[in-house]
Amino acid sequence: MNPDLNALHPYPFEKLAALKASLTPPAGLAHIPLTIGEPQHAPYQGALEALIAHQLEMARYPATNGLPALRDAIATWATQRFQLAGLDAERQVLPVNGTREAIFAFVQAALDRTRPAKVAVPNPFYQIYEGATLLAGGEPLYLDCTAENGFRPDFAAVSADTWRDVQIVFICSPGNPTGAVTPLAEFKQLIALADEHDFIIASDECYSELYLDENTPPPGLLQACAELGRDDYRRCVVFHSLSKRSNLPGLRSGFVAGDADLLAPFKRYRTYHGCAMSLPLQHASIAAWQDEVHVRANRDAYREKFSAVTDVLAPVMDFPTPEASFYLWPAVPGGDDIAFTQRLFSEQHVSVLPGSLMGRPGQNGLNPGAGRLRLALVAELEPTLEAAKRLRQLVERG
Repeated sequence: MNPDLNALHPYPFEKLAALKASLTPPAGLAHIPLTIGEPQHAPYQGALEALIAHQLEMARYPATNGLPALRDAIATWATQRFQLAGLDAERQVLPVNGTREAIFAFVQAALDRTRPAKVAVPNPFYQIYEGATLLAGGEPLYLDCTAENGFRPDFAAVSADTWRDVQIVFICSPGNPTGAVTPLAEFKQLIALADEHDFIIASDECYSELYLDENTPPPGLLQACAELGRDDYRRCVVFHSLSKRSNLPGLRSGFVAGDADLLAPFKRYRTYHGCAMSLPLQHASIAAWQDEVHVRANRDAYREKFSAVTDVLAPVMDFPTPEASFYLWPAVPGGDDIAFTQRLFSEQHVSVLPGSLMGRPGQNGLNPGAGRLRLALVAELEPTLEAAKRLRQLVERG
């Protein structure tokens, strides 16, 4: 077997299950999980109808680059959403089976293991960034995201000697788990660094359509390129998904877009990988990318939930004001996120993810996720609000 498999950490949810294994929650309280970022709102009905309408196309092999109609729908959506001058549907767009699969595969295709291969990742982070790097023969470079730097990586603090070995920089905006949004100015600064040091910027934007201020959608990497007049999106790729936007995590549908010179070899890799999206799923995806009504309704539901939960928790817990995504990132009274998580489960039958399980010891030797919790506000309003009330009870109990 590949010896690099031994370098992989257990997934955070495996570690969480071990932490809870010996605990007995109160039988009189129903379990409320706030752990996995799996949307529980109703999936977009138009996509489900398209699946049924095209079910007989399961009898056909799909092409790696997807249907022209799907690429056109994606290019049209991205151009309008991020005010682009244009996006070449043939060369600058590639449908994928969700961002998780695509991020992992992209690192395997893009990393040159014949030379030093650092991959910069935000810390704490979505664990696929690290796992993909290790299995591609690379070395993760953890960039701490703390309250002091607005929960965003401080790229200016990276030395020129370190940049020399960096091949890929991952951004997650809006951030998982922090909800922080990267401003356009920071995207542009990173693009300048990529030009100077010759690395790829890979921007994970799968939460981009879940934002709390309807008048302030989060900007994206390609938008920054467009403002700089870089319509070739050189050295830049973005990852988007329907999982959160349209409540379709089981559809496993998204896209990669950006630099055609990066997407062409990535497409060749994917042809050998054999991961083309089935045709009924492509038709469902077309329906979803072409409709914004259900997306606005989805944001409205999250706004109501965030407001209700914030009213309950803000008096007793400290957390950054969420800008986007569906997570809260509160600090734990006393600072021990593992012990607090275990108490919350055993006394209130609520499951959350300890922040330390999403981070690694960073530049100063400390884990920037320690002392915080990730609360995934993905369920409907009533159970989510009940979970917040139970959490507050535990805090007030001391």
